[in-house]
Amino acid sequence: MDEQTKQKISQMINSNKIFLFMKGTPNEPACGFSNQAVNLIQKHTNQLKTFNILSDNNIRQAVKEYSNWPTYPQLYVNNKLIGGCDIIKELEETDQLKEILLS
Repeated sequence: MDEQTKQKISQMINSNKIFLFMKGTPNEPACGFSNQAVNLIQKHTNQLKTFNILSDNNIRQAVKEYSNWPTYPQLYVNNKLIGGCDIIKELEETDQLKEILLS
C-alpha cells in the first residue's frame, strides 16, 4: 500500500471517535454483517462515522492490509481496531460494547 493511501485511511479513522468500515451505509447496509454491526453500535450511540468500502476498491483492499483484518465490517474506537461483526456481537453479549463505545 502506498503512503498516500495509508494516510487517507488513517485520516478517516481519526476523523471520528467511532469509525466503521462497512459494506453500504448505515441507512442502506449492503450485507447482513454490516447491518448487525451498525444496529449494535447505534443501540448505544449515534456518534458513528462510516465509510462504504464498496465505493472504492483501492481503499477496500488497503484497509485489510492496514488493519491486518481480512473481513468487513471493521470497527475502530479511539483510533484502535476493535474488530469485526463477531467481536462486536461478543462485546455486546458481555456488556462491554457500550463501555468501549462511550469511553
